[in-house]
Amino acid sequence: MFEGNCPCFSGEQYTGCCGRFHRGAAEAPTAEQLMRSRYAAFVLLDAGYLMRTWHPDTRPSGLDFDPALQWRRLDILSTTRGGPLDREGVVEFAAHFRHDGERGVQHETSRFVREDRRWYYVDGISPE
Repeated sequence: MFEGNCPCFSGEQYTGCCGRFHRGAAEAPTAEQLMRSRYAAFVLLDAGYLMRTWHPDTRPSGLDFDPALQWRRLDILSTTRGGPLDREGVVEFAAHFRHDGERGVQHETSRFVREDRRWYYVDGISPE
């Protein structure tokens, strides 16, 4: 099990932050927290969590991780709605990585929906 500061860069310990969502002990109460927990799941190669939190209408049949890709930092740039009482939310983020020694950034605006009190990732758009 992962220990230390959460990979989502919240400043909290993993077990009390994204770890509780990954273990299934709690549901992410906001779209931003789901975004952070999904980023942490990418860092930790937790395909099961990513699939469970992906909306069934847009979920792929599987995920392949690139072993040469190392996620380094998550910056939340903006959020629109996505609170505990909302049904939809949007989170814009920049995820910094290294791939084969080269630095890069995945910049995306992600859409989320809340159904039956659970947030799901729907899809994302990268700026051109």
